[in-house]
Amino acid sequence: MTTGRWSLAIVSFAGAIGVSLYIVFTSWPHSHQPVSVSVSTHGILLVVALLELGARGAKLTLSAASLRIPMTFSSALRASAGGDFGAAITPARTGAEPARYLILTEAGMPSANIILVIFAELFLEMISLALIALAMFFAFRGSGDMILGMVGLVAMYATFVLGIGALGFILARRNTNGPPPAWLQRLGMNAGRWRTVRRSLRQLRAGIEGMKHMRPGYALLALLSSILHVALRLAILPIIVYSFGERAELAPLILWPIALTYGSVVMPAPAGGGFIEVAFKETLGHAIPARILGASLIWWRFYTFYLYIILGALAAGGTVLRALRENGEEKIEAAAAAG
Repeated sequence: MTTGRWSLAIVSFAGAIGVSLYIVFTSWPHSHQPVSVSVSTHGILLVVALLELGARGAKLTLSAASLRIPMTFSSALRASAGGDFGAAITPARTGAEPARYLILTEAGMPSANIILVIFAELFLEMISLALIALAMFFAFRGSGDMILGMVGLVAMYATFVLGIGALGFILARRNTNGPPPAWLQRLGMNAGRWRTVRRSLRQLRAGIEGMKHMRPGYALLALLSSILHVALRLAILPIIVYSFGERAELAPLILWPIALTYGSVVMPAPAGGGFIEVAFKETLGHAIPARILGASLIWWRFYTFYLYIILGALAAGGTVLRALRENGEEKIEAAAAAG
């Protein structure tokens, strides 16, 4: 991370926190006393958040097992938490995959295996989101614009994932000998970095062949773990809102968080720069009573975003920062170009 990138991250986080505080003070009716989440509710939310992280670790481990690639659960858990940390402090979450790549590299996994597992895990994530979107469509078919917005943003996320995969596959199939292509040279790719990318592309080409031997049983278990992790994350906001004893419609408490969570992947600023907070108020301000809107926003963001930054920093913060330093750019570019 350069000084400029750190400055962008700090300003963006300050913007997100500032917008949160602004929403708290402007939406809180003056006639009401402050509200707080009970200790027991915090305990439940913490357990749900940790189970969600564990489900993601299981998904990564089972994705590796489906490809006959050894991976320990502890390595998968560190990679998942470290990926959250890397994603949070970089624009458009670009640091997530490089962070996971380096964490698994330091765990002793070959590059080709890492790239293949990450591809498989992202693909399963996309399928699980499609299945959940389909289930939500039938469960809340009368929700109109909310359903359309959620399906649209899930489709955007799927396009993003497939686009990355397709680009890596196309590049891997091409002859990568010689100098970098003209379009990469225009983007600043020099010969040294291109050699690093070529090595990763050759490894990816070999890894793609391994997809033919995927074990369906483990792949199904990984898919179920992916569905579980999404479901656990979606449970956070309803738990917070209903813990205050307020009556609120369930559909928006589930549908809009899907759109906000997966729509944030296209946001250029780390932490969204306040966009997520503004979108939360605009989409859920009519569904959550004004008395608890600010508190719901603060604790929803904490248990779905800030907590994972803390856990990621504790689990693999040093490794992630090494992955994002300028002297590690070649590894990052190789990982990004290959997957």
